[in-house]
Amino acid sequence: MTEDQSINLVFAIGALVLVASVLFSRRIGFGYIIRAVLGWVAIFAVFILIFSYRAELLGVWNKVTGELLGANDQQVVGETLRLRQSADGHFWVNAQVNGTPVRFLVDSGATTTAMTLDTARAANVDIDESGFPVQIITANGRVEAQRGFIQSLQVGPMMAEDFPVVVAEAFGGSNVLGMNFLSAMESWRVERMEMILVPPSPSDDTQ
Repeated sequence: MTEDQSINLVFAIGALVLVASVLFSRRIGFGYIIRAVLGWVAIFAVFILIFSYRAELLGVWNKVTGELLGANDQQVVGETLRLRQSADGHFWVNAQVNGTPVRFLVDSGATTTAMTLDTARAANVDIDESGFPVQIITANGRVEAQRGFIQSLQVGPMMAEDFPVVVAEAFGGSNVLGMNFLSAMESWRVERMEMILVPPSPSDDTQ
């Protein structure tokens, strides 16, 4: 049992003892007391679950609100794309994959851009399902993935064609924009709570 769980358990027991003592002091019927105690147990259980899984719930909240309001997290200024840091401490970007809206987590620690299998299929990504899988090291361990290509990837003012990705069902619910995209930029940097992506100059494209 972790320290947080121990604190939660002590808090819950103390609260239940307090509630029970109040009810008994009023000499209320035993059946009513049992129902009241069970009701409070349920309430405290919900609060403990919310507190224990607050990080996971925050991630889900950010994903849902990002899908609905994500456009406010990014802004095109001149030729640059500026991303505001999300409440979870990460940077998210709304992209177009073959014309399909897809939300990516920008991760400089990821070598290759990665997509979930369902998202890749919905966006008509060309997946080499007959080829040998590649081994990808993720935060959750080693994952087998298939290679694929995005015919058209648009991120703000930046456009890439035949862009390589890896695809796997085991990636869960997040798509990741990795270093194979960031390294193609003229530059990228983080200033305070904002990530700034500068696309390559036209002269670089023609070289």
